[in-house]
Amino acid sequence: MQTLQYVPIHSLQRYIPSPLHLTVLKTSKTLPETLQLHAFSLKTNLIHHPSVSSCLLSLYVDPKINNLPYARSTFDQIQDHTLLLYNLLIKCYVFNHRSHEATALFCDMLQEFLLPDNFTLPCVIKGCARLGAIKEGKQIHGLVLKLGFGLDKFVLSSLVSMYAKCSEIGSARRVFDTMDEKDLVSWNTLIDGYAKCGDVKASMKLFDEMPERDLFSWTCLVDGLSKCGKVGIAREIFDRMPDRNFVAWNAMISGYMKSGDFDSARVLFNDVPMRDLISWNSMISGYEKNGRFIEALELFEDMLNCDFMPNDATLVSALSAVSGLASLSKGRWIHSYMIKNEFVIDGVLGTLLVQMYSKCGSIESALKVFRAISRKKVGHWTAMIVGSGMHGMAAQALDLFNELCSYRMKPHAITFIGVLNACSHAGLVDDGRRYFDMMINEYGIQPTIEHYGCLVDILCRTGNLEEARSIVESMPMRPNMVILMSLLSGARNHGNKDIGEYAANHLLEEAPETIGCYVVLSNMYAAAGQWEKVSKVREMMKKRGFRKDPGCSSIEHRGVLHEFIVGDKSHPQTKEIYRKLSEMRDKLRSAGHVPDTTQVLLCIEDEKEKEAELENHSERLAIAFGLINIKPGSPIRIVKNLRVCNDCHSVTKLLSGIYNREIIVRDNSRFHHFTNGSCSCKDFW
Repeated sequence: MQTLQYVPIHSLQRYIPSPLHLTVLKTSKTLPETLQLHAFSLKTNLIHHPSVSSCLLSLYVDPKINNLPYARSTFDQIQDHTLLLYNLLIKCYVFNHRSHEATALFCDMLQEFLLPDNFTLPCVIKGCARLGAIKEGKQIHGLVLKLGFGLDKFVLSSLVSMYAKCSEIGSARRVFDTMDEKDLVSWNTLIDGYAKCGDVKASMKLFDEMPERDLFSWTCLVDGLSKCGKVGIAREIFDRMPDRNFVAWNAMISGYMKSGDFDSARVLFNDVPMRDLISWNSMISGYEKNGRFIEALELFEDMLNCDFMPNDATLVSALSAVSGLASLSKGRWIHSYMIKNEFVIDGVLGTLLVQMYSKCGSIESALKVFRAISRKKVGHWTAMIVGSGMHGMAAQALDLFNELCSYRMKPHAITFIGVLNACSHAGLVDDGRRYFDMMINEYGIQPTIEHYGCLVDILCRTGNLEEARSIVESMPMRPNMVILMSLLSGARNHGNKDIGEYAANHLLEEAPETIGCYVVLSNMYAAAGQWEKVSKVREMMKKRGFRKDPGCSSIEHRGVLHEFIVGDKSHPQTKEIYRKLSEMRDKLRSAGHVPDTTQVLLCIEDEKEKEAELENHSERLAIAFGLINIKPGSPIRIVKNLRVCNDCHSVTKLLSGIYNREIIVRDNSRFHHFTNGSCSCKDFW
């Protein structure tokens, strides 16, 4: 076997690689081998030889190795770039979904007076399609015509795909019609484009005109029709398919889920001959995204029982469903499963675990997960800051923010939403104003409507209603429902009818379907004893077919979720629960509690009836159930769909001391941790 000879230093510049060297380079198959050859080339100065550098670049961009940093480094060391080298690197950027860099490199190539060929153009056009950069795509289309590639089928096919993906279906059709040789990919792309734009007629007509079809042609039509809501027609096409593959089944299931037809989706899911992971994920994700969290988790358990190993996408849906239910036991079970099966808990999964524990009321577990993440990203810090703020731990949230900044990590817009929310839940007006200004002046982040919403909320909660209204009127965008509801709720809580009516009028104009507007306005009038106005608001709701959501509280015990509404008597333990309620009432009276009957927003004259109304609030029923069933020493965790009223808040504080129990209540805006007769919100919520 021929060996490489030692070359004196003075002759390195003139050393020419032998055929053997090039053969070894071309036959390299792994990254370690390529790195060794790269090192040898640098040591012997062969790296400057065009053949060697080209071979190295080809190896790094090869999909089997695909090392973009080394590919770029090698490219940058080459003095005279050729079109071939640009093509290799542009393709690698697009392959790695880094289309911005691909288009930037294409511009560099043009500046070196190198003209693209029919290999360069499809890659760059594909990059524009992924970016949705239709303006740049049209410029490249003009270059295509100038350079004489207007008849090249690969270039034209990529243009059809780009226009279709960017919803320029008319342009896609015009390019398609100029093609002398229309390939199957172009037919499928155009059919999919028409279907997704909702032009079912054109999509079906094109499908019928196809000279030949493959399975993807059918699937493409099914998927496109499903995504634009034409599920019935999609099902007809699906049933006509010669050999339905998993992609077709999944497209159809996904279509039913997105249209809200869960029964049909489940029937079809059960009919899949042999489900793949995508089928399971599609069904679980569909349930989760539509708020059907229990079914999502049941299906997740079925999947595990069928010996399917979930992937990150499955766990994202499962953890999101747990967060929606606030089911801590299920969340801990999924977390244990992830550890046992050695899932890497960073990135999105790390963020979702922090969010899950925060939303399930265990902020300590959220912090433990957060601290265990070795390579924290801004998203992890943001999730922990948001969670801390939600639990009323403003000091912890702000400390975390300062810690994030100390690592010279740049907070993003969502981080500041978490910080401002923390200030809002703690009534830190001055801090809220300071962080709002910091976001703009120090980090150059222009406030979105969400940031303005947080600032308005801080001001409304602390009674600075005139300043809040001033901000609403001076914002560069129209106030949305959330901001107007904050203003209305603040006016109701602080008894300012003028600003309340101002907010309500704008809200009914902006979003007349907002049920909460009618409810808060009605409550404001009821608190002021203006029952005629209460009747008018309720009559307006009745005419428009709106109904107030009843107060509902849920509590988990031994993996089962128990739900209660006001005055609920449907639970199997109703007798024991109401006996416990009676016991609670006696103990509260002994502790000196006087019911706050102003919280009864019904036209009831008798004070005893008002007190009875308060005693039957859903969270009190849930607390009674918890005291009966959850062993002493364990926290009682309750989730309520509405804001906790003042009287229930006072009662829960007292009960936590009377029974020596930690009671954690998540209402529609935050968590309350009741211990030893006090609440984490410090009576500000």
